[in-house]
Amino acid sequence: MRTLGLVGGMSWYSTSEYYRVINEGVQRARGGHTSARIALQSLDFSEIRDCQRAGDWQRAGALLGEAAQRCEAAGAETVLICTNLMHKVAPAVAQRIGVPLLHIADAIADQAEAEGWRTLGLIGTQWVMEEDFYTERLRERGLQVLVPEQVDRVEADRVIFDELTQGVVREGSRAAFVRMVTELGNRGADAVVLGCTEIELLVRPSDVAVPLLDSMRAHAEAAVTFALRDIEGVNP
Repeated sequence: MRTLGLVGGMSWYSTSEYYRVINEGVQRARGGHTSARIALQSLDFSEIRDCQRAGDWQRAGALLGEAAQRCEAAGAETVLICTNLMHKVAPAVAQRIGVPLLHIADAIADQAEAEGWRTLGLIGTQWVMEEDFYTERLRERGLQVLVPEQVDRVEADRVIFDELTQGVVREGSRAAFVRMVTELGNRGADAVVLGCTEIELLVRPSDVAVPLLDSMRAHAEAAVTFALRDIEGVNP
């Protein structure tokens, strides 16, 4: 089994879900007491959040890059950044390591293609929804990307940072996100990407009629496929 490197802690709530989903997938494929080989670096999110607020992406990239290097030194054969937003510094991280970086947008695109979805709604932080580092990577795969209106982008960003990344789940916020998902579906989205790894704590598939593409789960399942690919004939 290949060893996976996880750069997490941003926030730890979603990192724990990565750990669970990856191990469930490996155990499902291999059975028994099997668990994933993981090298985890869990960063102090307050340091990363300070970089975000200050726009100091160079320092953020260095912090994540150093964590990725520690994963590689511990035997990781690929590295995952366990957050959507911090893929903003993915190129800087990739430059620091000699193993592949498993990009979350590629995992999303792979799942969309498998499902036959060509138009994706996207809800995440404002950086994710408004900047090219994320949406352009999806468009390069031939996907059309729709985002909420500006007032909803601001509200989604607030809920993510003031609530979800601090472990707070409020029914009023759930209702707002359900409305955003529904509106994206009405505008033509085949599915809506939960483009923040904590949104799956708030919105469930049963809450909406539009299919949801959970970025955390897609990324974690791609990691399982990498870990087991061509190992003893297992091809999840």
